[in-house]
Amino acid sequence: MENASGGVRLADLILLLGRLLLSLIFLHEGATLAADMTAALDAFAKLGLPAIVTFGVVALQIGAGLSVAVGLLGRLGAVALGLFCLATAFLFHTNFASQNELLHFEKDLAIAGGMFVLAVRGAGSISIDNLVKRRVKEVHPWLKAVL
Repeated sequence: MENASGGVRLADLILLLGRLLLSLIFLHEGATLAADMTAALDAFAKLGLPAIVTFGVVALQIGAGLSVAVGLLGRLGAVALGLFCLATAFLFHTNFASQNELLHFEKDLAIAGGMFVLAVRGAGSISIDNLVKRRVKEVHPWLKAVL
């Protein structure tokens, strides 16, 4: 959205910054895992997780991270990452006797909360979703719900 003088509103810039900051952790972690897939597969195996989960997590972190960052189907990306954070918190960070695990649990919950707020709010005016809404005259109803 533009303000009265035709420029971008501060709120739109802050929303963009928030999306970029929220997506950064997932893009970084996904790229780190992908860069050394052998180590990632070994780490996931030690947790009792099969290789397909490793590939799924990498794809989710990079795909949904990019979705949130650029605002392309950003609501879906945000919901996916929010649910991923909740699952991670409750499956891997519930040893509250460890201060470090408690901190990871709380951070996962906080990131999930941010993602759910983003899912409700949408990617904002500085996004591919907004560009699609402005340029495409007829948008299928299911797509309109996620843009």
